[in-house]
Amino acid sequence: MDAHDYLTALLNCLKLTVLRDQLDSLIDEAGRRDLTIREALTLFCEREVARRDQRRIDMSFGLAHFPFVRDLTGFDFGAQPSLDKAQIREIATGRFIANGEAVLFLGPPGIGKTHLAVALGREAIVAAYSVLFKPATTLVAQLAKAHGEGRLEERLTHYAKPRVLIIDELGYLPFEPDAGHLFFQLLSRRYERGAMLVTSNRVVGECGSVFGDPVVATAILDRLLHHSHVITIRGDSYRLREKRRSGLLQNATATLSQHQSDMANGIGVCSS
Repeated sequence: MDAHDYLTALLNCLKLTVLRDQLDSLIDEAGRRDLTIREALTLFCEREVARRDQRRIDMSFGLAHFPFVRDLTGFDFGAQPSLDKAQIREIATGRFIANGEAVLFLGPPGIGKTHLAVALGREAIVAAYSVLFKPATTLVAQLAKAHGEGRLEERLTHYAKPRVLIIDELGYLPFEPDAGHLFFQLLSRRYERGAMLVTSNRVVGECGSVFGDPVVATAILDRLLHHSHVITIRGDSYRLREKRRSGLLQNATATLSQHQSDMANGIGVCSS
């Protein structure tokens, strides 16, 4: 075994796969740049760490089950002037995750709530936090199914594990009678321990009908609104705006005006 093969074998034993696969090109680069041994070792380690980070990010994206990939640079803040861009950037730092807080994006459909939630979830993954995305209807259905099969504890533990749980379209459909109680158990598990990103187009006054029980609704709101950042977005739907621009739809926002008025007059909680 020559020196090159021996070094490759050592790198393989150490699971330094980037160095193993890029050994010749890295050595050539170090030579071209006339790097010292210390500088060359730094270069090699940086490449290995960068590849491992990318693999971790790619794997975490798969485990998060995002419905699509979005980032903050792709969000049109100019189209939603009610949004405070600085506040969103502050949330993107991840401080709310470290504090186990909730961020609620409220407003009518099509204004970018889910885009923001996914983009912030992406930022959390890059910062090495675990993230899980679930539509509220799917989450509650899985809790109910687990409850019926005697596996509720297992399912609650599953949803309590991610550092960030994204619940999309909370209140889009009303819960079954027992679902509100199950959802409250989940919120209790995560309360002050796990961060959440929630999107909704419901106002507080509608929560009793959504959760099926005013008492449970009050308890759920208490958990959601305590230690939370409530961000209400008022503006046109992106999809309707595009249709209006193309001439397919006239006066597209007329059907949303009453809903936006409701959102303006109260905190909405309880879909995108």
